[in-house]
Amino acid sequence: MPRPPLALYLFALSIFSAFAIDRAEFIRMVTEFSEPDGYFDTDNLISNETTYLDAASALRELRKPGGVYLGVGPDQNFSYMEHLRPQVAFMVDIRRGNLLEHMLFRALFEQSRNRMEYLCLLLGKAVPANLKEWNDASIRKIVEYIDSARPSKELFESESAEVQMRILGLGLKLTQEDLSTISGLHQRFFADGLDLRFNTHGRAPQPYYPKFRDLIVATGTSGKPESYLATEESFQFVKQMQEENRVVPVIANLAGPKALRQIAGYAKGRKLTIRAFYVSNVEQYLSRNGDLEKFAENVKALPHDASSILIRSIFGGFTRRSYSEQLIQRMESFVAGWDSGKLGSYQQIVRASQAATLTQ
Repeated sequence: MPRPPLALYLFALSIFSAFAIDRAEFIRMVTEFSEPDGYFDTDNLISNETTYLDAASALRELRKPGGVYLGVGPDQNFSYMEHLRPQVAFMVDIRRGNLLEHMLFRALFEQSRNRMEYLCLLLGKAVPANLKEWNDASIRKIVEYIDSARPSKELFESESAEVQMRILGLGLKLTQEDLSTISGLHQRFFADGLDLRFNTHGRAPQPYYPKFRDLIVATGTSGKPESYLATEESFQFVKQMQEENRVVPVIANLAGPKALRQIAGYAKGRKLTIRAFYVSNVEQYLSRNGDLEKFAENVKALPHDASSILIRSIFGGFTRRSYSEQLIQRMESFVAGWDSGKLGSYQQIVRASQAATLTQ
């Protein structure tokens, strides 16, 4: 069956869009839900999970009204959001740098008429004159254009200044250091372009980490590109969520006493359910610090039902086709396993999640 024209899709979005969050409430949540800035040993500008879209089909099965999405890290979350179609999404990460990166993304979404313009503004490339004609282009065709277009320092500097003006215009309290961080994050995308890789501080990017280009054109189990930039429809959904203040970045230690509890209270107060929580491999680090129990208690506090899932990532085994692997477990299964004492260690959590993933 042919897809409906993009104009019809956008019209449907305008009618059936979930509620918008007003700007004052958005700023309040970003500020009051957040915990103190924490440290992590990677830049996390982009994902290092080649297999991240293996979770896409499971997320599409969970689409229903009143859903909330939680996820750690950068724009990988936008693809998960697009497949889930939640009412509101929280970007939760221990680093203030992640919050600031999401503010950069937000400003770029606001400015961009389509995904071609978004990538051009992010990477400092000239926007093509026939911009509208790119709406129906494949993501590989767009990537070919981006690769062929020379970066322009003048365009980048102008866009970087525009980004900062838009972010400051929101009313979020930012220091000069915050603004320098945002500029530095944008500079990394400009300098490396589609060759940008995830990086661990003090160590060169590993050759098996995907480049930004790889993540954009990545396929899920369907064999088709399924990132939020794969189609104009996918991009426009995320753009609308951003413009309606429904993508809320929060500084959150997943074992901390405040952020996840605030999100839980917000969701419960509005009778919303957590549909999916992408935790990557954060539990591995919480386990080293003796904080797994605190994390488990936070998960238990989140309003969830029998279909709600946790999405995990494991690394290093070079299993299947990649260095990474996505695992899915029902929240109820995790909570029951933790309460029974069967999931008292990270290794037990991974084994249970692997077994659960095989039965999905």
